[in-house]
Amino acid sequence: MSALDHPGIRKVAAALAEAGHPQAADGIRVLADAVRTAAEAAAAVGVPVGAIANSLVFAAVRGGVTEPLLVLTSGAHRADQDLLAALAGADRVERATPAFVREHTGQVIGGVSPIGHPTPVRTFVDTALERHEVVWAAAGHPHALFPTTCAELVELTGGTPAEVAQ
Repeated sequence: MSALDHPGIRKVAAALAEAGHPQAADGIRVLADAVRTAAEAAAAVGVPVGAIANSLVFAAVRGGVTEPLLVLTSGAHRADQDLLAALAGADRVERATPAFVREHTGQVIGGVSPIGHPTPVRTFVDTALERHEVVWAAAGHPHALFPTTCAELVELTGGTPAEVAQ
């Protein structure tokens, strides 16, 4: 079985195709090694670390109810959890556990794509990604990435552009 046959990558490819994304057919790049950090991903595709769209899943807690929150942040900085809580109208925002991530995205940490989840996840897209003509996002597996733009990430995810770091 080739890496493109992996179910996570197939889901992302199908979601890209359904959205009419220009990279749907052949834009997913499968790498020989896993890229679990922005620095590893940037080195693998030859771009600045800021051009990597990290997919970070948080647990947003409001009034005792916990919901997933996906933040697509530039690999050049860290998302500010207090700022995210304010943006989301949550009491607090916590790093999600691996089980929570898999439950809500169907994907594993290190390969979480902005799309291809079982149900839509509320998403914030870091406006710092606008500084790059092309950004790279995970494609449903730690070995897979796809090129896109900040504007396309907003459109693909139905996300909200926001400053997510201070």
